[in-house]
Amino acid sequence: MNTVKLRNVEVGAGVPKVIVPIVGKTREEILAKGRELAEIPLHVVEWRVDFYEDVFDTEKVLDTLAQLRAVLGETPILFTFRTRKEGGEKEITMDDYTALNTAVARSGSADAIDVEIFSGDQVVSQNIETIHAAGKVVVGSNHDFHKTPSQADLVYRLRKMQDMGADLPKIAVMPQNKADVLTLLSATEEMSRCYADRPIITMSMSATGVLSRLCGEVFGSAMTFGTVGQASAPGQIPVEQLNSATGIIHNAL
Repeated sequence: MNTVKLRNVEVGAGVPKVIVPIVGKTREEILAKGRELAEIPLHVVEWRVDFYEDVFDTEKVLDTLAQLRAVLGETPILFTFRTRKEGGEKEITMDDYTALNTAVARSGSADAIDVEIFSGDQVVSQNIETIHAAGKVVVGSNHDFHKTPSQADLVYRLRKMQDMGADLPKIAVMPQNKADVLTLLSATEEMSRCYADRPIITMSMSATGVLSRLCGEVFGSAMTFGTVGQASAPGQIPVEQLNSATGIIHNAL
């Protein structure tokens, strides 16, 4: 299993790495949250740029990102435009999506960029190639806010992300019951044991799936999401509780 470096954070080694999202709408809110997160023990900050009121002004996005980079110092930044079809805040054309990701990758201010893997193979390949050409990491993602697909389908999706060149395949699904959480964990274990040559990220959302955010190290998920204030997805828990729980499991293992 290869690991992935995000500045000084080695994903895939040791305790699962904690990502905390920023979901501010204004530059002032975003930078204020960045200053708050700079004082908290976490591994990666995700800027959910689809919440940003000026997201369709690329110059403003790049300027805000540069200021956030300065605020966060050496904390890695994951840049994410989550599209409406995968649970995000805004619609965007694929041409604009690609142009935004390309500009961010080339700016050097973000360390990793999220690419939704089922946006069309040509679009995805173009995004991944451009991001890699800029020397940045790709998180290949897929989200289902309605259900949990079968174990075979989950493994297929993760393998497709890996085959397309995503450095960190990521999938998040919604459980309808406890058995769905077991399906997600079983798919994670199968992918990790049988197919993955790089770290993967999986989670079952909502309160029902919260266990999946804590025990990733047991089943093979290398990162998890916590909150400081507003969450970006159902079931995220406060970062201090997350650090405590993942630390207990890591030490037991």
